[in-house]
Amino acid sequence: MTHTTLAFLFPGQGSQALGMLGDLARTEPQVQQTFAEASAVLGRDLWQLAAAGPAAALDQTENTQPVMLSAGVAVWRCWQARGGPMPAAMAGHSLGEYTALVAAGALDFADAVKLVAERARLMQAAVPAGEGAMAAMLGLDEDAVISLCAAQAQGEVLEAVNFNAPGQVVVAGQRGAVERAVAAAKGAGAKRAVVLPVSVPSHCALMRDAAEQLGTRLAETTLRMPAVPVLHNVTVTVATDVHDLRGLLVRQLYSPVRWVETIRALAGMGISVAVEAGPGKVLAGLGKRIDGSITTLPVFDSAGLDQALEAMNHA
Repeated sequence: MTHTTLAFLFPGQGSQALGMLGDLARTEPQVQQTFAEASAVLGRDLWQLAAAGPAAALDQTENTQPVMLSAGVAVWRCWQARGGPMPAAMAGHSLGEYTALVAAGALDFADAVKLVAERARLMQAAVPAGEGAMAAMLGLDEDAVISLCAAQAQGEVLEAVNFNAPGQVVVAGQRGAVERAVAAAKGAGAKRAVVLPVSVPSHCALMRDAAEQLGTRLAETTLRMPAVPVLHNVTVTVATDVHDLRGLLVRQLYSPVRWVETIRALAGMGISVAVEAGPGKVLAGLGKRIDGSITTLPVFDSAGLDQALEAMNHA
């Protein structure tokens, strides 16, 4: 049965942490089963990496992406196994969009594992280490950040790429340009500007070549229309057909993540409860700042799963 006021949200890179889902794995067999499936596809032990690290290896894009995909799918399978209702809509932040498509039945899990591993590899290869960067701008509105990027690009790539919450926008591009933006941010009125510890400048024009190559892989991958509407990062709408779905995933790699609009669109659909499926509480924190009418319940341990199921039983 579909619950008309429920949405599922899937986090992306940055939410990973050593020991993630360890507590949930003690009570729900689906967690280790899901990681075992992904590990078999890639020929490396993702559960061991998530449990014991080293942290530097877990934080490498080509490991983080399949690990986060597995974590989100694992939580979704736990929800289903415990009889949780179907959500009325889903969305994922960046990489999380792939997790949402697996949960919505648009993409087989094994195919998704291969795809995100390839996506990560292409992203990492697109920009030599040290040449790209990302930075968070805190306390500036979207237009102010866009203007700041235009002023500091100076012929290099510098773009606003993650509209995460009001007053929280991430920029990406060539390292020099990002560093100029950080230096100029205070003068533009920012509370803080901080370079992020990531190895790839995601969602900007530097990813166009990677996106084109990803498109070749997507063309060979079986996709179906999702059984549950999935709002896409690029357009904040649902795909019209499978061809459109492929195109949205290609464009996603070099286009901004429009998360503020996504949460507001869900609120407009009548969503009042969202489950954040995967480690951490990043999306719950952003959601609070975007629209207080949606309660986001983070599910990454047994207590969180019990609470979310309980909330839906009484909703």
